[in-house]
Amino acid sequence: MTKVADMFKSEIAEVRKSWVWFLVLGILLILLGALCIVKSQTATSFSILVLGWLLAISGVLWLVAAVRGGNWSLFFLYLLNALISGGVGYLLITHPNAGAEGVTALLAVWFIVGGLYRVVVASVIQFPYWGLTVLAGLISVGLGIYLLATWPQATTFFLGVLVGVDLICDGAALVGFSSAVHSLPAD
Repeated sequence: MTKVADMFKSEIAEVRKSWVWFLVLGILLILLGALCIVKSQTATSFSILVLGWLLAISGVLWLVAAVRGGNWSLFFLYLLNALISGGVGYLLITHPNAGAEGVTALLAVWFIVGGLYRVVVASVIQFPYWGLTVLAGLISVGLGIYLLATWPQATTFFLGVLVGVDLICDGAALVGFSSAVHSLPAD
């Protein structure tokens, strides 16, 4: 066993106490994923609008930091960050469908990198039912590759569906993990 796996095994008692939270989170992710698939256009537009508002708010906060920061040597750096964040946020809020195309490419990369991360971490730690997490990671990688291959022709419909499928896979992996941790014998 690796040192990481030994560390995880030594802390399994703590994780076992929280098995119900993993189960609830997994079920909620599955339900949220199903909702994203059923309402894929809405899920895409909502995601873009939320991202836009977060960037716009971040731009305002950077502007406040620039003015009130007291460090005038960083004023222009903070101001530039405020203008970029606020400007991109404004564009996403006012043009969510156009922003979906750019975000689609970003999400494709996120699916690939996040999926590979899950595959590697699950393979190294090898926690109970780690194969489900590996499968979820491989599905995320496949979704990301598919999305890049169909971009920019991919419509916002596909983006909502892909996010929903990814949420369902993550939820199923968490349900399997919680079940496995709960069924382990107490030390």
